[in-house]
Amino acid sequence: MSEPAAEATTTKRGLLVADRIAELLASEGVEFIVGFPENRLFDAGAAAGIRPIIARTERVAVNIADGFARAANGRRFIPCVMQYGPGAEAAYAAVAQAFGDRSPILLIPGEFDRDSQDRVPSARAADVYGPITVSAALLNDARQGPAVFRRALSALRSVRTGPVLVAVANDVLYERSDGRAWELDYPRGLRAQADPENVRDVSAALAAASSAVIVAGQGVLYADATAELVRLAETLDVPVATTLNGKSAFPEDHPLSLGTAARTRPPAVDDFLERADVILGIGTSFTRSLYIAAMPAGARLGQIVDDPRDLATGYDVAFGCVGDVKLVLSQLLDEIASGSGSGLGSQRSEASGTDPSAVRERISRARGEFLDAWMPHLTSDASPLSPYRVVWELMQVVDRRRTVVTHDAGHPRDQIVPFYEAIVPRGYLGWGKSTQLGTGLGLTMGARLARPDWLAVNIMGDAAFGMVGMDVETAVRCRIPILTIVLNNGLMGGYTEYMPNAVSAYGANLLGGDYAGVAAALGAYAERVDRPEDLRPALERCIRCVDDGRPAVLEAITHEEPRLALPSIGDSS
Repeated sequence: MSEPAAEATTTKRGLLVADRIAELLASEGVEFIVGFPENRLFDAGAAAGIRPIIARTERVAVNIADGFARAANGRRFIPCVMQYGPGAEAAYAAVAQAFGDRSPILLIPGEFDRDSQDRVPSARAADVYGPITVSAALLNDARQGPAVFRRALSALRSVRTGPVLVAVANDVLYERSDGRAWELDYPRGLRAQADPENVRDVSAALAAASSAVIVAGQGVLYADATAELVRLAETLDVPVATTLNGKSAFPEDHPLSLGTAARTRPPAVDDFLERADVILGIGTSFTRSLYIAAMPAGARLGQIVDDPRDLATGYDVAFGCVGDVKLVLSQLLDEIASGSGSGLGSQRSEASGTDPSAVRERISRARGEFLDAWMPHLTSDASPLSPYRVVWELMQVVDRRRTVVTHDAGHPRDQIVPFYEAIVPRGYLGWGKSTQLGTGLGLTMGARLARPDWLAVNIMGDAAFGMVGMDVETAVRCRIPILTIVLNNGLMGGYTEYMPNAVSAYGANLLGGDYAGVAAALGAYAERVDRPEDLRPALERCIRCVDDGRPAVLEAITHEEPRLALPSIGDSS
């Protein structure tokens, strides 16, 4: 990296461009800068009072910024920085994950010096990252810095959320500033209501429905609209399912909750969707994905979204509204309460010919049957442990009103999502338009930084630990007390069907390792447990340790568990 000695200090030559960027970030309320392994903004940020969080890999650094953005509902952010060249290249996978899930993160990688940017084989980050960002810019002229960052910050806070990138040429970072502070004006927190006629269309569609269902996505969370969603559901006695990314947008202990419409899900989700004649998606793009239940062909679909580009992306949509979800739901509630919308609940009950309480009774019955069928697994006394027992015990031990939990990819996600009840907004971070192993560890660290008074829990498999386990040391060194639960069954669960010959002849799906031992060596409090009677006491000790400020890792030795709550095969038991 070119770093002329005379340009590396600010005392003799004045402030550098890096210092101006750091001042700008501090004025935006930035508390942390995360990245790896070096970028001038770490030092410039520290001088401006911004704490550096240096991870072990660029990928986990991006995941930390991603988790922070989710837990803060996009209202605050952690800039993520890295070196030019290989540093920017190594971060790509995590940015792709954030782009798939529309996480508003700011990336500021270094870039090759201006006279080196056209040399082969160097690739400019702004070009490479274009397809997986909502905005990607290259700063090659310090004089353009304020304009470039104004556009970037405006994009970061727009309705079209997702990663935003400003790559800064390395020699520009070390260039002397002209002495003027970068004071920016750009729109913040702009929100819009929907067209009243569109609101009336939604109200009319719900009134005409004999069996309506709401599917709530993460747009409800970003708009802080859970209270309005609950009011709407209760006013109309309409059941609510959430997307995987929207899990926790509607309290899952509510009598109108169907649960999460993910790959694995309670049967009530499919039961109500299949009978629905109207499905209203709120804060969701209805993207087609393996990780969200398909919408039935016979239902009439509507949407409430803040970005028109999210309309009809996955299915035909008959009606809807464009506007801030919180404001639009308030409009809809007012419409229902007004003369034109009054009696909507009774209209719906007359159309369906049922008592509104019947909906809640049906949900309650379906929930009870589902839990009864799975309770032998959730309370299993098997040793090694059932992964379902781990999820069940965790739910009994933590205060779910002050806890954020996230899954990792693969079987841990599929085993956790249907059974862990999220009861407060952002009490769960669901993710998965892309599903990269190891993402959950960084997300959990970011969530803890955003909400330091909450317990933050990451549940991952042994394969995921192999991807990012060294970053347990990041949590230790950077004083980010989180609880990581490693479900260790000694293999890559669910992969046998994809490579039966490799498994039978060579054991290609087998894994090994003492992950508690690794975590202890990295400075975390660590325990290993394989008996059900030891599980809850171990969880309680780990949580006390986290409450005292030290990261903890609990390695739960589990058996391979092929049973999943897949709708095509019932409870798979």
